[in-house]
Amino acid sequence: MAKSDNGWDAPIRSYISYLRFEKNLSDNTVESYGRDVEQLRRFADGNFPEVSGPPDITRGHIENYMASLFDRGAEPASQARILSGIKSFFSFLTLTDMLEASPAEFVDMPRLRRKLPDVLSLEEVDRILAAIDLSHPQGHRNKAIIETLYSCGLRVSEVVSLRLGDLYFDDGFIRVTGKGDRQRLVPVSPAAKRYIGLWLEQRRGMAPSAKSEDILFLNRRGGKLTRVMVFTLVRQAAGKAGISKNIHPHTFRHSFATHLLQGGASIRQVQDLLGHQSIITTEIYTHLDKENLHQSLRDFHPLGKMD
Repeated sequence: MAKSDNGWDAPIRSYISYLRFEKNLSDNTVESYGRDVEQLRRFADGNFPEVSGPPDITRGHIENYMASLFDRGAEPASQARILSGIKSFFSFLTLTDMLEASPAEFVDMPRLRRKLPDVLSLEEVDRILAAIDLSHPQGHRNKAIIETLYSCGLRVSEVVSLRLGDLYFDDGFIRVTGKGDRQRLVPVSPAAKRYIGLWLEQRRGMAPSAKSEDILFLNRRGGKLTRVMVFTLVRQAAGKAGISKNIHPHTFRHSFATHLLQGGASIRQVQDLLGHQSIITTEIYTHLDKENLHQSLRDFHPLGKMD
């Protein structure tokens, strides 16, 4: 029997049982988490003779293991997933008093390369809005939706869930229900108020379904719009405007945040408007703004085009 069996087997078996029966995770997830721990165990067996079980593992051992993953060419996302599994294992051992503290607690997660989303210029937003045919039966609705996506920075799920009772136009706000049913008040622009008002005039002539009587934006049958429907109308409007970027409803939210930062808003203000719980989520827009500054330098400064 290998030297590590006595020290590792019981904690790993307890951990797997905890994931399967108390956390009720799927078989695939349990297998993945178990594999993360087994890989750390094998690494310790082959490199650190002083380690006979989890109590002997230190932060340095884990950092050495993570460095070995990097050396083998593991992608940052894979490294982060494996480290997450290891952190979960040692957190379990502290919860069950098998360890006093987790050696993985202060091991830093790999920095993931985040793909910056496409952002529209103000001129492109105007072109998309201008491309919407208001003579079409759903023209005013579509224009109101896109204006609300952009000028309020909403998620598509938030737009399709807006209710008539969420409109506080006299106070200049709309009430938005975001992730986790968290609500926030978002200022509504004069343009959005105007387009929503024009849509409401048309909506009065419709017969909403029983489940959608208070829903703001309706489909032709009087029901609630789906996310796919909004995706389609956004793509169609962008196509008519001749814009070749990869446009989807969230593009307007990205553009809203980026334009606010470019205009001088603080990241805290943008965080509140977007409904982000963590400012870390909002920080991607500071990168977008920096990219814009670099592009402006390249485009307009006399030395910007020089190699």
